[in-house]
Parts: sequence; C-alpha cells; structure tokens
Amino acid sequence: MTTFQLNEQLTNSVSDFKIGMIHYTKIIVGESPQMIKGRTQLYQENLFLDLQDVPVTERAGVREWREVWKTLGADPNRYRHSAEALLRRISKQNYILPFHSAVDLNNFFSLQYEIPVGIYDATKIEGDVTITLGNEQTTYEGLNGRDITLKSIPASIDAIGPFGSPFVDSKRTAVSEATTEAIQLFYLRPSLSEEECLQLLDSAGNMFMQIHGGDYSVQLLTKSKKEVTI
Repeated sequence: MTTFQLNEQLTNSVSDFKIGMIHYTKIIVGESPQMIKGRTQLYQENLFLDLQDVPVTERAGVREWREVWKTLGADPNRYRHSAEALLRRISKQNYILPFHSAVDLNNFFSLQYEIPVGIYDATKIEGDVTITLGNEQTTYEGLNGRDITLKSIPASIDAIGPFGSPFVDSKRTAVSEATTEAIQLFYLRPSLSEEECLQLLDSAGNMFMQIHGGDYSVQLLTKSKKEVTI
C-alpha cells in the first residue's frame, strides 16, 4: 500500500490545485501500435498548423499552467512545464518520435489536454509519496540526463527522494518495457471542475488500458481530499 498526499504548500498558494492519478496494474508495455504512431503524427502535424496562428503561450492549458508557475514563484520563461516544452518542439516541426507505448501515450495526453503528465514505474517508488513545492535541495537526475533542481516547482517525493514533477521527470522511476505496474500523474488545470477532471482521467485511463491491457483506477487529489492510498 502506498499513500499519496498533496501538501498544503500547493493548495494554500493555488486553492484549486488538483492532481489526477491513475494506477495501472498488469499492463504490457511495448512498441506503440501503428494506430497510435499514426494518430500521434497526424495530431502533431495539425498542431503545427494551429501554432502558426496561435502562439504556444496563448493556448488555454499552457497559459493557465504558466500562471500557476508564477504563483508558486517559478519563472515560466526559464523553466517551461513539460506540455509547453512539447508544444514548442512541435511549433518548430521538431516532432516527437515514438519511444514505447507508455511514453508515447503519456506525451499524447499531455498534448491533447495541454497539461503536464508524468508516468512512473510503481515498483521503483519507495514508501509513501508527498506532492509538494520543491526547494533548492529538491534535485535529481532528469530523463534528459541533466541535474534538475525543482525550486518553486511541484515535486513528487518518496522515501528515497524526489522523482517527478511537471517540469522534467527523473531517470530513477522511468517506465520501461519491463514495467507492469505504473502511476500516472496529471497536473490538471485548476479551472477544471472535479467532474471534468474525473471524466478526463477516466477517458485517458480507458485509452491506456485498450493499448496495454490490465486494469486501472482513478484518484483525484484536491484541497478537500489531500490523501489517497492505493
């Protein structure tokens, strides 16, 4: 059993701060089906055309998360959240290439909903998890191979230390083709209602399960429900 707790540092600063969580079990990760590869490529090509008319920073989800960044004390121009970073790549026709099915779908969800989304191998998470505001000591080796410091950026921290954020995730808990149990965190737009958030999570979970098999369960962490156990 693992308990996930949303720290009041975040909800005191952004009262409607919400984290969506999907717990996947008995999944099979592998090369993405051609359908997902084709759909993702087409989606990126359409986004590229859209982004010629509407700048990345003016897209609703990106703009809202930039405001969250500012409220929490981070500079959104220096530390871009992962959804904005993906969209900026696409705006330059630097399309995201397939990696494996879990990462590919994770990126697709981030683009579709315009929010940061992270996915983690649940067996690599040790003990309970707190999602809180990072500081100068909140550091890890990122998926990009760089040392990441999460000062004034939300961070997921287990018994070993920080492992995830809406900025860049860590290598330590990365999902691989050997992963059979995963945790996916959605850094939801604060403006969405709880009902809208749950619908979004259920839609994403159902699509993920169709590709990977297994089962999934959905949880929503909010100011009034700060703790869940899976």
